[in-house]
Amino acid sequence: MTRRPVFLAALACATLVRLLALPLPGTEDVGTWKIWAYGASSHVTYVYGVGGTPPVRGVVTWNQHETTVDYPPAAMYELALVGFAYRAIDPSFADGGLLNAMVKIPGLLAGAMLTWLLAWTAGRFTRSASTAAWAALAYWLNPATVLNAEVLGYLDPLMMLPAVAALVLLHVGAAESAGVCFAVALLTKPQAILVGPAFALAAWHMGSRSWLRAGGGAALAAIVLLLPFAITGALPNMWLAFGSFYTRRNILSGNAANVWWIANYLSRAWNQRLTLGARAFFQPVRRVMAISTFQEQGFPNPRPFATAAAMGVAGFGIWRLRHNRDLASHALAAALSIHAFCVLSVGVHENHLIFVVPFLTLAAALEPSIRPLFYAVSAIAALNLNLFYGIGRGWGYSLPRMMLGIDLSVLLSLANIAALVWHARVVSRMGKVTTAQPSL
Repeated sequence: MTRRPVFLAALACATLVRLLALPLPGTEDVGTWKIWAYGASSHVTYVYGVGGTPPVRGVVTWNQHETTVDYPPAAMYELALVGFAYRAIDPSFADGGLLNAMVKIPGLLAGAMLTWLLAWTAGRFTRSASTAAWAALAYWLNPATVLNAEVLGYLDPLMMLPAVAALVLLHVGAAESAGVCFAVALLTKPQAILVGPAFALAAWHMGSRSWLRAGGGAALAAIVLLLPFAITGALPNMWLAFGSFYTRRNILSGNAANVWWIANYLSRAWNQRLTLGARAFFQPVRRVMAISTFQEQGFPNPRPFATAAAMGVAGFGIWRLRHNRDLASHALAAALSIHAFCVLSVGVHENHLIFVVPFLTLAAALEPSIRPLFYAVSAIAALNLNLFYGIGRGWGYSLPRMMLGIDLSVLLSLANIAALVWHARVVSRMGKVTTAQPSL
């Protein structure tokens, strides 16, 4: 009982920080969300374009800015609601701190609901109020989740909430709802597919009927979300937009602390060694490297090798935990799949590692031995965001990247690789003993 005031005070402080951060400008992505919110609130089913032979890409315009849309429809519906709400407040749709806050509020609400879900799940499966409190604080007080959503304005919580809910719902016997949540997550951000193997493993353990029920729920949700675009005739344009989401990522690493950021660093340093000598390896990595530039230096296209490596690590996790029926193991498997993608794949961005955090939170709440790994990955995710963006464009407050003489982003990449190895070892250890599902 004596800890309850401390718990509530900590939650209140974190909430205040998150609210105060809403008007901050965030990253350049926040500008994109504003354009999409404006366009989606005008006519959401037209954002991808309509018709054309071949299909045309829709161009969304706001405040002399224009862009195309490549996120799935669930994200467009959510941003349309933001646009409707802001139009009611300011029909001119003027830019400013209030609009910054408006486009971040869905992430704030999704994060709050995810915090409750993690606490509720931990409490239900362990029957421990202290474990539930740890789960809530581990997410809501986590600097990585604060930076990701309310400070920098990414939309990841809108995907993370239904993705985590899908896995939890399978374990409480609500397979249809689990399928619905998985489809919503996938149609919010494509990275939700990384949870698919763990979701399938959990459904397999629940029996063949769970497979069918989850599949039916996912199909129904997908039909409901896609039908308005089908009626408008925009489905071919949508598929074209989704294709561009993959092909436009002509980059080794989009500021993500991973193997390919190190490749970027080494490649640039090696090319500068003749003019700078050894000092070339003690220069900051100033910009992202395109895959095409990497190939021009005589290297093969890294995409197939990177994809195979990430899939191999994810497959290892599923195979190692194939006999485990408990939620902690399945959450850990999902986290490993995401972590492997973030460390080994090309085209990964600085915010993608945040997707590991809620699954590791859930796994660590249910299995305390995982908590050191959770703390390490959370720190890496927070530092990855801070090193490149501080607390937003033009605001600074990022750690000096050259404070140790070598770019901190390179050292952080090495730390993330080590964390992935650690993560795989934890999975291997968990797979040695088939754990029983706690009674509900």
